Amino acid sequence: MSDVYFTPLRAEGPKEGEGGRVRGLFEAAGFEALIREGDLTAIKLHFGEQGNETYVRPAFVRPVVDKVKEVGGRPFLTDTATLYGGSRKDAVGHLLTALAHGFDLSSAGAPLIIADGLSGKNFVEVEIGGRHLQGVKIAGDLAAAASMIVLSHFKGHSMAGFGGAIKNLGMGCAPPSGKADQHWASKPAVAEEGCTGCGRCASLCSRSAIVLEVGKAWVDPEVCTGCGACLACPEGAMDLDWERMPIFIQRLVEYALGAVSGKVGRLGFINFVMDVTPECDCAPWSDPPIVPDVGILASKDPVAVDAASLDLVNSQEGIASSALQSHLRRGEDKFRGLWPKVDGSLQIRYGEEMGLGSSRYRLIEI
Repeated sequence: MSDVYFTPLRAEGPKEGEGGRVRGLFEAAGFEALIREGDLTAIKLHFGEQGNETYVRPAFVRPVVDKVKEVGGRPFLTDTATLYGGSRKDAVGHLLTALAHGFDLSSAGAPLIIADGLSGKNFVEVEIGGRHLQGVKIAGDLAAAASMIVLSHFKGHSMAGFGGAIKNLGMGCAPPSGKADQHWASKPAVAEEGCTGCGRCASLCSRSAIVLEVGKAWVDPEVCTGCGACLACPEGAMDLDWERMPIFIQRLVEYALGAVSGKVGRLGFINFVMDVTPECDCAPWSDPPIVPDVGILASKDPVAVDAASLDLVNSQEGIASSALQSHLRRGEDKFRGLWPKVDGSLQIRYGEEMGLGSSRYRLIEI
């Protein structure tokens, strides 16, 4: 059983800002002991796609940076290139997006490093011996960091069910080629009867894997990476093979195991269960949250912190005016209400099976 520390956003007694809450969680969870003098410490987060507004803000990141510095660490903020086209597909665009979202040295307090290099080619191979993958590709500068604090916005995800610490590790610590390894099981197909040949899917595909043949779209499975950009088909004619989605989730977990390799006892995880949007922060927009803001959680165990976050979200009453149109009652699985074909809790079960962490936790409110 793992300890998970929790601070609700609404609490009785003396009030303090979120920065103070984050500092309190860092100290209560014992993160100071994770960092040694002189450590190059990765602060792994998601800077948000251009147009997104619900990523973890710099104001929440700065207290973590300051605490790392206080114990002698040398923190840097980091993420990796995306698989799809967008504002973060290479290091230049990624840094410009991060700066536009307020992650500069004066506000966040630490330099920014895109961990897989200028064009996503800086990575190392890590052996994990998984069910699907014997080895995984992890961004070079994340692998080289002595310690790591992972800051995750807990929210929905159309392929994984939800995104938290496990997804931030598995997908977020991988270069584009590693992301493609995971998305191998989630390639789309065209429902020809619904396709009007408008070509929007082809225009969205950064790999030129979609062509129009006799007025219908066709996906080349040898070129497609499964990034999902084409699912924005205006006719709904593009869909995934949902029966294979458990393989995608298991591969994601196996990548998460590779991301923590070599850092036993040097890892901390903070989940921000607020602005719980239906989609990932990779979306260039932010839909309204599906439940009220819950709070912030911290643990040394990524499986436990995600399990606790999921339980807290499901304990809320769903917001009927949001994208959540079913599973609104307390205790119901909110992410299954959003994505009925995806069992996000597989992340928890398979993470425990692979030795990534424990699904059993003790919630300690501070």
